[in-house]
Amino acid sequence: MLSRAGKLDRLPDPPPAAGPADAEPVPATRPRSRVGIRALVAVGVAVALAVTAVVAFRWGAAESGAPAVVSPSPSPSDDGTLTVAEVYQVLLPSVVSIRTTGAGREPSAASGTGVLANADGTILTALHVVKGAAKIEVTYADGSSTPAKIAAADPATDIAALTPEKLPEVLVPAVLGGVPGIGEPVVAIGDPLGLTGSATTGVVSGLERSVTVADVGKLSGLIQFDAAVNPGSSGGPLVNMRGETVGIVVALANPTEAGTFIGIGFAVPIVTAAAGGGPPPPL
Repeated sequence: MLSRAGKLDRLPDPPPAAGPADAEPVPATRPRSRVGIRALVAVGVAVALAVTAVVAFRWGAAESGAPAVVSPSPSPSDDGTLTVAEVYQVLLPSVVSIRTTGAGREPSAASGTGVLANADGTILTALHVVKGAAKIEVTYADGSSTPAKIAAADPATDIAALTPEKLPEVLVPAVLGGVPGIGEPVVAIGDPLGLTGSATTGVVSGLERSVTVADVGKLSGLIQFDAAVNPGSSGGPLVNMRGETVGIVVALANPTEAGTFIGIGFAVPIVTAAAGGGPPPPL
């Protein structure tokens, strides 16, 4: 079965801190001495850390004026790549936690992940994380939270774009990349099982995969990867080792009712995600 890697039917109260070839779609269930170069990398990471530190001590959006927009500038090593730790530090300011509340007398709560994809504050996430929600709240890396609404949605790709009511004082949109190659290392960042800001690593296992996801339908053209994802990971970024977001996590394969990771995850390529739910990527 194939699980949605992002939406939980129920969360504790209070909530926790914030394949096969295309011809045979996978059935699915839901989860909801390089010293000089390394010195440059260290400077890049230090800038990202400094941004995060500044925001951490200045909670909430600015009372007036536009937020400061910072462009993360990864400093690659001589082979053009970053370490996993450097990728994480570069991306973390761009990742948001998402909590939703459903309608009704006994509203359900759910959680997921999103990524800031544009300087205007547009957040890309998986549509199933926010679909049907009566209330959507996003929490930035600085700890501040704000309501958000769905600005665009594409059921065919399971992608949604959110517009937050307020922006963080320092806005760090992610750098969007192209299509990764099979075997290329990737990092998934998100909130699996409510564990905010988690990073897992793996490789791209396949491209152009088609899967059928419960309550979502058939999704095509997906990236298959083996970095661990679980409920709460949906909507989070899949990142290459140059610090570029190459996909949005939407599902995981699981033949059991447990809905936990067994080694196969799927992401919508960022080019498709941006076209379906947000701004065109700067490729």
